[in-house]
Amino acid sequence: MTVSTRPEPITGAAAPTGVTPGFRKNRKSNREGFKVNWWLTALMLVASLTVLLPLYFTVAMALKSPDQIGTGTGLAWPNPMNWENFAAAYVATNFPRAFMSTAFVTVLSVLGSLACSSLVAYAIARNWNHTFFRGSFVYLLSAMFIPFPVIILPLIKQTALLGLDNPAGVVFLHVLGGISFNTLLYIAFVRSIPVELEESARMDGATTWQVFRRIIFPLLAPMNATVGIFAFLGSWNDFLLPQMMIADPALQTLPVVQMLFQGEFNTNYSLAFASYLMAMAPTLVVYILAQRWVLSGVMRGAVK
Repeated sequence: MTVSTRPEPITGAAAPTGVTPGFRKNRKSNREGFKVNWWLTALMLVASLTVLLPLYFTVAMALKSPDQIGTGTGLAWPNPMNWENFAAAYVATNFPRAFMSTAFVTVLSVLGSLACSSLVAYAIARNWNHTFFRGSFVYLLSAMFIPFPVIILPLIKQTALLGLDNPAGVVFLHVLGGISFNTLLYIAFVRSIPVELEESARMDGATTWQVFRRIIFPLLAPMNATVGIFAFLGSWNDFLLPQMMIADPALQTLPVVQMLFQGEFNTNYSLAFASYLMAMAPTLVVYILAQRWVLSGVMRGAVK
């Protein structure tokens, strides 16, 4: 006769209502060995001040009047708070027009980066045995070692000759300049996708484009979020390319328009920081919505 050694569940008055037998014991055992590293926690709290302190300084300066800025320290909270700084900065920068120009450049840059970089990475990753594609990969990586200021003047002259001295030209250079780094991220991720998924689709009659559009690209969602947020931040905060390429002042982006608060002998800090906060709001929203995929995309792409 076999004797069962499994512990009997708690019954009767000793068993709490709605609690699975043995649940309390397992939960306690799972908590055993759990220890908070207070030193590391304190270090992370101190490190967070490098972000929170400048943000607090920006908000405080945006709510101060010129008289309040000239007295005390920059960390003093304004009293009273001057909310009209945001309205004045809104009018001074013609915020809707500059916002639409920046949004046009940013959205097209993100979409172009996702489409072009993913296609290039898929072609290289799935044809790695061919010398041409391996050489193309080395060629793209070599572009990462060339400082951008070295080639910016020839690029500006070329885009001017081609009639691209406008936001469309800025979009073109953003997409082209990000292919090297984005392709490096995508290739590592594409290699982690089983080839058998594509082979099964091809047996059903799918073309290469259908395989990429219906199978590969949806699986690239974590990496798409990672590349997308990098492209968004790079194009939204870009100052150098729009300033040097866009000839029409009416089409300038927000980072360039905000230069009007800096005069030759003085700077209107209240309106400048209010404008900075309004321009920073979309980046915070995008990062909050996409940040859960960013780390996932980087970690999964680094597995292979």
